[in-house]
Amino acid sequence: MTRMPEHPDPPRLRLRIVFGEDEMIGPGKAELLERVAQTGSIAAAGRDMGMSYKRAWQLIGTLNAMFDAPLVESTRGGPGGGGAVLTDAGHEVLALYRAVEHEATVANSGPLARLHAKLKKAPRQ
Repeated sequence: MTRMPEHPDPPRLRLRIVFGEDEMIGPGKAELLERVAQTGSIAAAGRDMGMSYKRAWQLIGTLNAMFDAPLVESTRGGPGGGGAVLTDAGHEVLALYRAVEHEATVANSGPLARLHAKLKKAPRQ
C-alpha cells in the first residue's frame, strides 16, 4: 500500500515589507493589486478576495498614499461604467514586491526544506 506524504505541501514564505510604523505591503495588498489589474475594478478585485468594497478601497487608498506616485487610478461609474487600472508605478511596485518574495524564497529554500522535514509526522492510518 502506497502512503501519501505526511506533509505534501512545501513550505512557503508570506512576506510583509514594513517601511515604517504604519506603512507596509504584503501578500494581501499584492494580491489586491494583481486582481485590480485582472478585473479592471477595485470592487471586483475585493469581491474576488472575499473583501468588502469599503475595505478594498481603503487598502488601495493606503497604497496610493504610501508611494511617490499612485499605484491605481480609477474612474467613476456612470452610463459607461467605472473602472480601475494599475499605473506604471503600480506595475513596478508589484513586480518589485514579487521579486523580493521570490528571492527570499530561493535564498531560504535549504532552511525551509529542513524545517519542513522536522514537522511532526502524521500517524499511520
